[in-house]
This record gives sequence, structure tokens and C-alpha cells, in this order.
Amino acid sequence: MAPTEATHRHAESAVADPVLEARSVSKRFPGVVALDDVSFSLRAGETHALVGENGAGKSTLIKVLTGVYRSDDGEVRVAGEPVRFARPFEAQQAGISTIYQEVNLVPLMSVARNIFLGREPKNRFGLIDFGRMNRETTELLDGFGVRVDPKRPLHTLGIGTQQMVALARAVSVRAQVVIMDEPTSSLEPREVQTLFRVIENLRGQGIAVLYVSHRMDELYRICDRVTVLRDGRHIHTGDLADLDRMRLVSMMLGRDLAEVRRAGLTHFDAAGHDVARTPVLTATGLDRRHQLHGISLRLYGGEVLGLGGLLGSGRSETAKALTGALPLDGGEITVDGRRIGRPTPAAAIRAGISMLPEDRKAEGIIPQLSVRENIVLAAMPRLSRAGIVSRDRQDRIVDIFMERLRIKAAGPEQKVGELSGGNQQKVLLARWLCLEPKVLLLDEPTRGIDVGAKAEVQSLIDDLAREGLAVLLISSDIEELIEGADRIVVLRGGAVAGELAGDEVEESRLLEVLAEHPPETALAEHPPETVPADHTPETVPADRTPETGGKAPAAGQEDPR
Repeated sequence: MAPTEATHRHAESAVADPVLEARSVSKRFPGVVALDDVSFSLRAGETHALVGENGAGKSTLIKVLTGVYRSDDGEVRVAGEPVRFARPFEAQQAGISTIYQEVNLVPLMSVARNIFLGREPKNRFGLIDFGRMNRETTELLDGFGVRVDPKRPLHTLGIGTQQMVALARAVSVRAQVVIMDEPTSSLEPREVQTLFRVIENLRGQGIAVLYVSHRMDELYRICDRVTVLRDGRHIHTGDLADLDRMRLVSMMLGRDLAEVRRAGLTHFDAAGHDVARTPVLTATGLDRRHQLHGISLRLYGGEVLGLGGLLGSGRSETAKALTGALPLDGGEITVDGRRIGRPTPAAAIRAGISMLPEDRKAEGIIPQLSVRENIVLAAMPRLSRAGIVSRDRQDRIVDIFMERLRIKAAGPEQKVGELSGGNQQKVLLARWLCLEPKVLLLDEPTRGIDVGAKAEVQSLIDDLAREGLAVLLISSDIEELIEGADRIVVLRGGAVAGELAGDEVEESRLLEVLAEHPPETALAEHPPETVPADHTPETVPADRTPETGGKAPAAGQEDPR
């Protein structure tokens, strides 16, 4: 077999001394050994994958390398010299820059202030030179394909654009090491390609990249070597080209290779589901200025309806509109034939609609509260009698869902912020499932969680649909969307672009709908950061009638407009 490009790159850097190194590092927390004698080295000019399940020690190792934590044993070396960072700023001064999965910028500050925070350009009077800062921000973001006003507050941008701003900041500090923790989890395909080009440029400048991701396609495309952690221990380091995907997953999970091959890389049931004949939820003509344009869809009991589209297509906005979290200018929502008069989150919950948000840290968990408190939060009104909440009833519910969802925690009183990403996601699922909803909206339910937790969540989605729950699944992972959904409604520019059902639910057809060139319509209505450089939004052509198929209900199915 011919050597791969990554193999050649690795051979060129094989003799280089490590630019960043951990030697026999251990880190302990009360009752937990997060890192146990872990050694790791990163060479200049390489892209090194760091993989493992949630709780394997990846985040802890990164925090030790960047000065967030101090190791209990072992040492960290930069360019061969021992270092002991007391805080992240010292690591940054030493040439180590980090991009976290959850954007760690200042939401109320402008884009430019975030990029230059702590190193603002000054004029001859010693004051911040805002003109220069804004100009340089615009030039920097242009290189990332992001068109946005540098004076715009960061919190008004989509999460994908915020991630690109964080990436631009990390690259702009001229680091020798760039650590990327799930950098593509919020990016659309066009932005992912831009990120890969940036990584190639960094490699060409001799800058080392430590890349953490659960997405196998990305790892095999851009990474030279891989280090596998499991249960806080070092399992393997070597050339990624020497490992096939199944063997890599086997190392991460600690399971026999034959067992992993039998299970496959997703855990959705290929047989589909028994779908009800009448819709549980009907949405008609949902409109929101600049965001949604006449969205209509139907969701049936026992069905997993996929909502596809690129970032900025209106997927999350549609889900939020269904829950009343996004006020509408027009449209109607009914559940079991009963209209929700004025959609609000409280009205949606009463009607039986629950939602798992995309950003679990900002919109889901309350990190300082316990697992128990997070699970029962939405159910408090149901658990109270005369204003008094029964602790026994709380404990019964928590025990049931911790067991059913296999939530791994020291106990129900452990702070949820201390759990792995996968277990935090399960806690959020438990919160809404204990309300016994009729409709469950899942926005990127497997984002940023490891392959083991992902398989458990995917299997749970199947179980919920088999029990008759109507599930709306939003996912940027095309394989997950194809294998998990009975039907897929595709959005573009805040409008329905098409629907796939039955035999049409397959990758090439989905990509075909996503890639269709829309007519020139109302481009100015959309915020700059949501418009892909090679797209303009589209509304559904009058002569397009999405067809149903074998998996979708044959009777009562109507045009989703």
C-alpha cells in the first residue's frame, strides 16, 4: 500500500525534539485518579490526535499542559525545558494556545475586543487604538471566510461563528503549539474545510497542533500520530495510518476488536420504527424575521424525524420555535390536534414538548447543582404538594433514570459540572424524560461525547421511538442522521428545501439536496455570519412536493409546507 500524505509528514518530523512533552504525569481528585503516569510528546509541525472516551483523561491532560491544573507527579516540558505553569496566561506566554469546545470568550464584548483581549493595540497616547483593532480583526477573519462587523457583540453571533472567532484569536497570538478541543463540533462543512486549511498552514510554519475530536473522518484526514487514553492511563501512541478505525475504537473502549466490528460505528436499529398514522405535532407556516420562512412539518408518534441542513439553515431556530423559546411572527403549532395559542416554553412543556439544547453548558445543565437537582428541576411542580417538594419522590425518579440511562457519577449528590460530557448529556435527557413528554426535540444530542456514550444515546433514541415517543433529531453528523432518522426534512436559509423518506433516506440524496443551488432570494434578510460564501437562501419551489416513502406514514401525510 502506498504511503499516505500523513506518513510522509510524520517521517519528516520524526527526528524533531518534542516542542511540548508530559513525562509520567499524574493528577488526582478526591476519590478519582484522572491521570495515572501518563507520558505524551508533541513534535513541531505535526498534527497529533488525542482520543479516548469521555472521562479518559483528555481534558485533564490538556489542563495540566496549559496551566489550569498542576500535576501531582511528573513534569511538563516546553522545548526540552521543565516548566510549571501557575495559570493559563503563563502557558500562553510560553507559546501554547488553546481552543476549547465550549467557547471561552467574553459574550458581551465585541468580536475585535475578544480577539485582542489582553494585548490591545495602543495609540501614541497609550489608549486602545480601536480603529486599528477593528481593521486587523476584519483582515484576520477574512482569512477564515467569516464576514462580520468587528464591533458586533460576540453573544449576538451563532455558536459556529463564535468558534471561528476563538480559532482566529488562538492563531493570531503566534503560538508554537495550538491545542484544539473538538474545534469542529459547531462548524458547518464549509467552515470545517477552512479550519483544515488553517491547520495545514500552521503545520507548514512548524507549529504543532494537538487535535481532540470524536469524529473519525477528521482524525484520519489531518492527523499524523495518535495517542489513546483510557481510564486516565496511556494506552497507545503511534502513526494513525497504521490503525484502522475499528482497532482505534477497540483501544478507546477497551473491548475486543471482534465485538466492535459486530456492533459497528453507530447503534441505530436498521429496521426503523412503527410509525403512528396521525401526527402528534404539526407546525404550519412558522415565520421569524431573518430566521425562519414558512417552515411546516409533521411529526408522528414512534418516528424519528431528522432535521438536516448546514449551520445557519434554521435547524436550531426551528426547534426553539417549537418550544416557544424563539418568538414567532406567524405560524401555528398543534400537539395532538390542540393548538398552542401563544407558544412559550411553559406552554410547550404543558403540551408535552421537551427539548435537549445544542449547547448543554450554556442552555442546559446548571454545573454547580447536583445530578439530583438537575434531573428533577423541570419536574418540581409535579413533585410538590401544597408547595412542599417530596424528597422521597425526587429520589425515586432520580434512581430510576440514573439506572435506565446508565449515568456514571459518584452519586446523585455529585455536582453535574464534574461529570463527563456524555454523562451531562444523559442528565439532561433524564430531566425531560421524567416529564413523560409526547415530543422530544434533540439538538445535536451526541455532540462532543465519546463513541461509547454516543452509542448509548443512539440506542436510547431508538428505544424512545419504539415506545411511541415522537423524536426530532438534529445532527451535523450525516451518518448519524441517515441511520437514525425515518424521514429527513432538509432546511436551507430558514426554509424547507426538501424532504427525504423511505429509500431516499441515504447519503448521496441528502448531499444532493444540500448542494442544490437556490435561486437568488432575500439574501439581505440574513445576518452576514449565517450566509455561506457559496450559497444564497432558498424557499421551497411551488412545484416541489416532498414525497413520503416506505418509512413515513402513508395515510394522512401532507406536503410539509
